[in-house]
Amino acid sequence: MPELPEVETVRKGLNQTTLNQPIVGADVLLDSAIAHPCPVEFIAQINNTTINHWYRRGKYLLAQLQAPSQPSNPIFTSKDPIETQTSDGGWLGVHLRMTGQLLWCTSDQSLPKHTRVRLFLPEERELRFVDQRTFGKIWLVPPHLAVMDVISGLRELGPEPLSDEFSPEYLATKLRRSQRPIKTALLDQSILAGLGNIYADEALFLARIQPTTPSCRLSPDQLNRLYTHIVAVLQQAIADGGTTIRNFLNVQGVNGNYGSHAWVYQRGGKPCRVCQTPITKIKLSGRGTHFCPMCQPQLNCDLP
Repeated sequence: MPELPEVETVRKGLNQTTLNQPIVGADVLLDSAIAHPCPVEFIAQINNTTINHWYRRGKYLLAQLQAPSQPSNPIFTSKDPIETQTSDGGWLGVHLRMTGQLLWCTSDQSLPKHTRVRLFLPEERELRFVDQRTFGKIWLVPPHLAVMDVISGLRELGPEPLSDEFSPEYLATKLRRSQRPIKTALLDQSILAGLGNIYADEALFLARIQPTTPSCRLSPDQLNRLYTHIVAVLQQAIADGGTTIRNFLNVQGVNGNYGSHAWVYQRGGKPCRVCQTPITKIKLSGRGTHFCPMCQPQLNCDLP
């Protein structure tokens, strides 16, 4: 599933390719890809709107739409959370889920087998939603409604890991009474929005914390390290364009590069990059989890 760095990579690409161009038509090839409204209304309502800007909240992509004949007027400020905003042109919301892709194409490019929705733009360009597993969803939020009134999952999200709301103190408050393994807690989107399996494994390795450690047993020093490495890993992954394991592509169809130098993720049985001990892979709360049994939780490994 695309995580925060992958979704942020897509967001940046969409802002480089799709802004200030009218959507001159749409085609829904799989009705279930449209979560709201019905496909016929989706096509009618999105026609002739213009994308002012793409935003990200957790793993959601959100485009502020401009109504026909209305001036461009992005309305977010740093103090206005996405969930409370309305827009004269409504909002386009996308969740890629496991295998979703948004691809910026010319209209003469062959249609991928699993194309679910097409948005047509000027100069024979289009934005295609491709999704092999069909779990991804698209919403069209009507004008003058807040995004969270239609996309209910936004109500459940915790703070962004790269925001001022996230801190070691925040982690301490959220985890101090939790018996859940720390890896499981980090995947809870109500605690931290956007963090997923790949980067939880990576941050825990760099913080020298065993993924199965009960959350409430983390020391202040461990919480500080964990905070630092969550932020650093996400920033590095964004700089690398995310991670491609199977399906992730940016809007130009290019793979992400982070996976080529991942510390532990998808490296089960391979030697640790620090101590050469084989990386262990286990199932934890139903998710594949990777760690080094020597470096985690030992405190004396020479890690960056």
